[in-house]
Amino acid sequence: MNINIRMYTTRWCPDCQRAKRFLTQQGLSFEEINIEEVLGAADHIMALNGGKRRVPTFEVDGRVFHCSPYDPEKLRRELGLA
Repeated sequence: MNINIRMYTTRWCPDCQRAKRFLTQQGLSFEEINIEEVLGAADHIMALNGGKRRVPTFEVDGRVFHCSPYDPEKLRRELGLA
């Protein structure tokens, strides 16, 4: 499966850690962007999520969704793994 996954995270977020572990277990590669370290990333996430800093937020092949709170079944469905 070849999908382009960009994941917006923070270092302290337990949901982000769970989502990263899920992606790794599924054998999926992803680009991680820490919104506290990358200039403009937090503003970008807030614009995508109605003014909220929701992490993890994903951009997958041009589609955007968040997985906060972490829900492995939602993530599986959103990635087309169901």
